[in-house]
Amino acid sequence: MKYIIILGDGMADRPIEALGNKTPLEYADTPTMDKLSKLSEVGLVHTIPEGMKPGSDTANLSVIGYDPKKYYTGRSPLEALSIGVDMKDTDVAIRCNIVTVSYDDKSYEEKTIIDHSAGEISTEDAAVLLEAVKKELEDDMFKYYVGTSYRHLTVWDKGQVTELTPPHDVLGQVIGQHLPAQQQLREMMKKSYDILANHPINKARMEKGLNPANSIWFWGAGTKPCVTSFEEKNHKKGAMISAVDLLKGIAVGAKMKVIEVEGADGTLHTNYEGKAQAAADVLLKEGYDFVYVHVEAPDEMGHQGSVERKVQAIQYLDERVIKPVYEQLKNSGEPFRMLVLPDHPTPICVRTHTSEPVPYMLYDSMNELDKTYNYNEKDAKDSGIYIAEGHTIINHLFE
Repeated sequence: MKYIIILGDGMADRPIEALGNKTPLEYADTPTMDKLSKLSEVGLVHTIPEGMKPGSDTANLSVIGYDPKKYYTGRSPLEALSIGVDMKDTDVAIRCNIVTVSYDDKSYEEKTIIDHSAGEISTEDAAVLLEAVKKELEDDMFKYYVGTSYRHLTVWDKGQVTELTPPHDVLGQVIGQHLPAQQQLREMMKKSYDILANHPINKARMEKGLNPANSIWFWGAGTKPCVTSFEEKNHKKGAMISAVDLLKGIAVGAKMKVIEVEGADGTLHTNYEGKAQAAADVLLKEGYDFVYVHVEAPDEMGHQGSVERKVQAIQYLDERVIKPVYEQLKNSGEPFRMLVLPDHPTPICVRTHTSEPVPYMLYDSMNELDKTYNYNEKDAKDSGIYIAEGHTIINHLFE
């Protein structure tokens, strides 16, 4: 038996008036999911443990079978694993986003955060900007590391795990009250604006009508993680396909194969076909038992507040990932079970993550059901099936 999880990050939502009070998942044209849902178990799963914040870190740990209450030490340490940073036990890793704050004459504290991803800046441009920050701010205590797109890393020697606000939680808000209480972190963020505001890359971006990447933003602090081997835990040989350092870091910690797909960049225009083909190949040609295919685009479109683009991301997931993976596995004659779900909702109306249960669809090629449910939030709730502890859903997949 082969096993696949296809995860549309942040895909779940709430009814939207502009879509006739349907969610993007209900509204989107998804013929493959519509077909498979009639043959599958459809239900709800609660991926965020009570009392924990609804992040992609805690939620994806749950989906891949690791109880966040046991394994979670912070988001950034997982990303540190992905980019090969060897953390000491006394280090604190901090996510270092490159963001857009309002470019006006107001003081830094009075500025507004406009874009948590600086217009989905390329890794190449971001690396140049981070190097400028690094040249001015790096010292024996704080080290900077390049990640992917707007997502980078700072490691604080003998640091403190301090409460820090994710930038996507305060979009459109004045930043002063959301800046770190820790003085050194706050000062580095303020200085980064002075370094980046008039950088040639940002001048060029603004001339093209793009958001300037004019500040760093710290969040997601944590200590060195310790994640059990996926194969030892589940007796399955597993692989991860994602453009996002967080997911790659979880896989590195779990000693899973990390598959790099050219053109996979976490945006709406990522290489969907490349991800689908890599998933089929690792199962059918390389002898792996399990693959986790993570697609970031629905979450990014939710943060952007774009109804149209979120619907488009879901349609791309259906047509360009789920369909080819299903067809290749089906045509191979290999028995397989495929789980489709989001990690958490990212509702358009709030532009950030929430903790509601998410819909899942579990298809078994050897046990096709005869159901009437479609795959969406409403039908999943109407099914009456509910998994309260998200980290157990992988056991349900492996049954």
